[in-house]
Amino acid sequence: MTPPLRQLSDEGVAIWLDDMSRGRLVSGSLKTLVRDKHVVGVTTNPTIFHKAIAGSEVYAEQLHDLAGLDLPVAEAVRLLTTHDVRAVCDLLAPVYEHSDWRDGRVSIEVDPHLAHDTDRTVAEARLLWWMVDRPNLFIKIPATVEGLTAITRCLAEGISVNVTLIFSLERYAAVMQAYLDGLEQALAAGRDLSRIESVASFFVSRVDTEIDTRLDKLGTPEAAALRGQAAIANARLAYQQYEETFSSPRWQQLEAAGARTQRPLWASTGVKDPAYDDTRYVVELVAEHVVNTMPEATLDAVADHGRIRGDTIRGSYSQAREILDGLDAVGVSYDDVVAALEADAVRKFQGSWDDLLGSVTTAMHAHRPQQETRP
Repeated sequence: MTPPLRQLSDEGVAIWLDDMSRGRLVSGSLKTLVRDKHVVGVTTNPTIFHKAIAGSEVYAEQLHDLAGLDLPVAEAVRLLTTHDVRAVCDLLAPVYEHSDWRDGRVSIEVDPHLAHDTDRTVAEARLLWWMVDRPNLFIKIPATVEGLTAITRCLAEGISVNVTLIFSLERYAAVMQAYLDGLEQALAAGRDLSRIESVASFFVSRVDTEIDTRLDKLGTPEAAALRGQAAIANARLAYQQYEETFSSPRWQQLEAAGARTQRPLWASTGVKDPAYDDTRYVVELVAEHVVNTMPEATLDAVADHGRIRGDTIRGSYSQAREILDGLDAVGVSYDDVVAALEADAVRKFQGSWDDLLGSVTTAMHAHRPQQETRP
């Protein structure tokens, strides 16, 4: 039998790892995942970096040097994280070349405290782009209202973007329009559109977590019947929007100029509720031209017992719409849910960023040379 991860890849799903650390580079575990488990990309976020740097001694030497230079902690964090991202970009360079520049991508996120500041988001994206200085880099920009303009401006300058923290269908539609706007501006500036890439990270499991909580509070049989269905339905309808946008006359003009589609990326695919199958946000969201970025536990679960049944998205749109309509019928507001999820996600990533700065501050203080005391 064909291994599940190979089947998933054969179905047109790009398998990315939602984790990164210098420890994975030193141990060779990331290289092994690329070789043996069809991993063709890596995503990061402030939470991942905080866990990596706070929990490993492999950063000690560099922290010692940074402390000796008495650098501001924010600058030290940029140097630490861009160093690792650059190294992973190099590791994945053969994948990047083999996939005709499509995969082999590594994402690094702008400071989440800038999520509602367009100009500073663009400035940080430019900074990270030239600090890493690798063509297979993605700059992660949150899909806030203010982020949409930043996304367009970065793409127009030739910066490839991973649009993150997408929860709603309405916002996803706006993200795709921001992508098209950026490509049109890049084309007008004479840029090579074939070298500008983007993915749109549509979050999955968090939708079920929030909606299931609200359904449980209602406590009705009708509400109970909808548990665990909203996230997959939401993502399937997003794919329907993807198909519609990237078959439009506007898109066809850009495609003729060398542009490539902004692929949907399923993020937050680790299952939070132990009552659910631990592969559901992978096997139920299979279609060509999508990316699924998985924590290693989910990757291992799919490799061990995932049942890949071919395309599980196309043909499901009517049923998916009925599920979302059913939420409204029982009194769960979709608009309220997705607004709450976006605000909470930005807040959590800001907290993780602050934790990252705090842990690096503590580590640098421990490594800082002590001042000599004179008698």
